[in-house]
Amino acid sequence: MNNKLYKLHSLLKSYKSAVVAFSGGVDSSFLLKAAYDALGDKVMAVTAVSPSVQPKDLELIKEIIALIGVKHTFVKSEEFNDPRYLQNDPQRCYFCKTHIGTALITYASENGYAFILDGNNADDTSDYRPGMKAAEELGIKSPLKEAGFTKEEIRQLSKEYGLPNWDRPASPCLSSRIPYGTPIKIESLNKVDAAEEYLKTFGMKNIRVRFHNDVARIEVEPSDFNTILENNMAINATLKQIGFRYVAMDIIGFRSGSLNEVLNNG
Repeated sequence: MNNKLYKLHSLLKSYKSAVVAFSGGVDSSFLLKAAYDALGDKVMAVTAVSPSVQPKDLELIKEIIALIGVKHTFVKSEEFNDPRYLQNDPQRCYFCKTHIGTALITYASENGYAFILDGNNADDTSDYRPGMKAAEELGIKSPLKEAGFTKEEIRQLSKEYGLPNWDRPASPCLSSRIPYGTPIKIESLNKVDAAEEYLKTFGMKNIRVRFHNDVARIEVEPSDFNTILENNMAINATLKQIGFRYVAMDIIGFRSGSLNEVLNNG
């Protein structure tokens, strides 16, 4: 891993100055720490915000920024003004990342930063990710992927660096809970966010509430099935209060990107 770290720091130093797309996740936090170590005040962390970002993520973002000591700002992403994004076809992430990337490029251009960096890593090529294509088209760099870092290596180094989110589960945007073909609505995202935050109070980490109109389909690790079943009445009542008519548990369990399975099945 020392060779990868050397390559990463060499890449970062070659950029001279950079904006890091910072979401508060494990990958972008590790990248931000490495970039700040390599470039110091020539790095700016920029977080794009929209209704698809979970509100609690913003609290973690502020904590990480204070710990690293890097400069930070927020910019508004405009995907919710784009009907192509709202119609939610399989290219949704492409349109989203195009809007986020454009906002970051505008900020970097207006403030004199040479490059935009994102936290994509070597494992991110294994799933359907049209957003990566958008980033490449916009000229956004992915130094973690270029240096060959896997997710597990990033977690290990993040732990060594004292980053508090080193073992945080992946937290993709709320729109990823909406099946393709179902329009994206802020009301739907709010329901998903409220349901997931409630389920987290039972101590489970990997949780997804997939939005199927009246139905909330809960995905948790198989080891957490009993937690759901033992609290089924309270969970059912609360999710119905949130606005779902029916509550179901996925018997396969949690898997990241499960709504992409329809693409693989044709």
